[in-house]
Amino acid sequence: MYSPRKVVFGMQPLTLASPVTALSGIKAARAAQLEKLSIQTLYDLIAYFPRTYEDRTHTAEIGSLEPGVPACFEAMVVASPKAAHIRKGLDITRLTVADSTGKLALTFFNQPYLSSSLHYGETYRFFGTLTLEPYRQMLNPVFEPVQSAGRVTGRLVPVYTLTAGLSGAVLQKAIRQALDACLESLPDILPEQIRSEYGLCGVRAAYEAIHAPESWDALARARTRLVFEEFFIFSAGLQRLRASRTDAACRPYDISGAGAFASALPFRLTSAQQHAICDVLRDMASGHPMNRLVQGDVGSGKTMVAAAAAFCAAQNGDQSALLAPTEILAKQHFASLSALMAHFSVRTVLLTGSMTAAEKRRAKEAIASGEAQLVIGTHALLTGDVTFSQLGLVIADEQHRFGVSQRAALAAKGVQPHLLVMSATPIPRTLALIAYGDLDISVIGELPPGRQPVDTFLVGEDMRARINAFIRKQCALGGQAYIVCPAIEESETESLKSAELWAETLQKTVFPDLRVGLLHGKMKGSEKEAVMDAFAQHALDILVSTTVIEVGVDVPNANLMVIENADRFGLSQLHQLRGRVGRGARKSYCVLFTSSRNADTLRRLKALTATNDGFRIAEEDLKLRGPGDFFGSRQHGLPLFKVASLQLDLQTLSQAQSAAEAALRDPSWRTAPEFAPLRMRIDTLFREEPVALN
Repeated sequence: MYSPRKVVFGMQPLTLASPVTALSGIKAARAAQLEKLSIQTLYDLIAYFPRTYEDRTHTAEIGSLEPGVPACFEAMVVASPKAAHIRKGLDITRLTVADSTGKLALTFFNQPYLSSSLHYGETYRFFGTLTLEPYRQMLNPVFEPVQSAGRVTGRLVPVYTLTAGLSGAVLQKAIRQALDACLESLPDILPEQIRSEYGLCGVRAAYEAIHAPESWDALARARTRLVFEEFFIFSAGLQRLRASRTDAACRPYDISGAGAFASALPFRLTSAQQHAICDVLRDMASGHPMNRLVQGDVGSGKTMVAAAAAFCAAQNGDQSALLAPTEILAKQHFASLSALMAHFSVRTVLLTGSMTAAEKRRAKEAIASGEAQLVIGTHALLTGDVTFSQLGLVIADEQHRFGVSQRAALAAKGVQPHLLVMSATPIPRTLALIAYGDLDISVIGELPPGRQPVDTFLVGEDMRARINAFIRKQCALGGQAYIVCPAIEESETESLKSAELWAETLQKTVFPDLRVGLLHGKMKGSEKEAVMDAFAQHALDILVSTTVIEVGVDVPNANLMVIENADRFGLSQLHQLRGRVGRGARKSYCVLFTSSRNADTLRRLKALTATNDGFRIAEEDLKLRGPGDFFGSRQHGLPLFKVASLQLDLQTLSQAQSAAEAALRDPSWRTAPEFAPLRMRIDTLFREEPVALN
């Protein structure tokens, strides 16, 4: 059992905020190494958790050792150690050990002193990994005399992420010193009633066990506590953000005329669209700024929700701004929405970087005067010379393409404007609550009537000729095909289809009679525009592209998607790409090429062939790959958890969210001493100024 002791440096007791140089043996050079791991204080040290553990608790026999599997075993030295100097900087020590099941050669590098540490005829406990190259042996195992086992073996050993020049032993020693010095002063942010309700251990027991677990059960209890704490802190922080948001006030919209919008449409809205529109209108009438995410599958009709919101803003005398990630998408929105909004006498204006100076000037004048009621544009909307007369609604399309700062920059052009963000990347609801926790969420979970599912097939190279024939047939019938490659240029290290090389090959040798185009992210904006326009106008039969088409213009005539090296993409991204087809009346198809024979990879890809439901696919992707496929960086919303895994800990996440909601509803939350550490930790997470930990 852990027994704390008071540690002092000089005459001053060490605290959580003490620098690492206050510890014995940590000089400036070592502190610089630790700083590379973001470790500067003693708290940083004890909060630097292991990435995995070596199980040295079970002892095997030499005869049962498996190559590549770390294991402990007891054996007697049967051939005395022999050291040899091979060359400068390389000494090798070899010996042979044996038990009742066989013998094993051990090889140590640059440890000549072992000749006096391992004695013939004595028994030791070893831990290492068997290799068969160039013969059956173990390289550099750790060891200790069997009569004093327990320091090196017989326990779970933490393994930490290291940096150059910093050994695991040095880091563990520093962490041990920090734990001894100040673990007892570590505040427990979880009040006792919460720990009791959810069966959680105290924070000090958790930190001790995470670094020096006595058993797998003790480690599991410690990890559960720390996972819960991370989710609890973040959930409570988001609750506070929401509370501060609702404290903000704005002019409530009159939504009495909103019914005229739906009744005037030439088609019927789906039930899911109607629900989302109701959510939006209720927010806009509340007297508080709306912050809502509308997420729906590709083609689910999110744009109509945005149009309804813009209509409501115009009815209330406010302007709306729709921010699109590409010029192609901005132009598409302008083409569809300007015609629609004209029926309601709402003037729509486009502003993009490629417009002429005169076009930009006229657009900016219309925006500044208020004549432009709905403004659609790209990042050009964010420039300082774009001023709005009365901006009341900000709409961000394809939310995952924008950072928080870009949304805020546009919102700053108004006074407490409503914010509506849209995403066509389906996200499991539990993950969405974390990723977009500061937003209310509406889900459009159905497709408009008449939308045909896309038939999806998983094939290998043996089907290449048949698929090429199928491409030719679809083009002959008047259809068009996308062919997506994972790389732009030919790779020297990997056998990936490159867009440039493959487009050239297809045009010259496979489809010389068809019109083949090329599109990738390194092309100039004007070049990409020209290629996509050509494809949209059916001046091209086949478009070879990278994932730049993931967010792109609708081409209803395109009915075939072929994805090369499909195993290189996540399921959600594959589904997003597949959504580029099936937008017209033609029967549509998606073909996934892979050379992989990995069972897990094939099982993952087959999940895509079984359904067109983006939310089911997202759930499967989360199980198989974790959340990284949804978000590429922190600015897109995903918090960086130290211990918690959104892939493994969804149940704990749900519990922590419920506990945080209950805690913040407690009237004593703002003043009670038991909540003080929690309030301090939330401050640390949700504001830039550092907060003292003790």
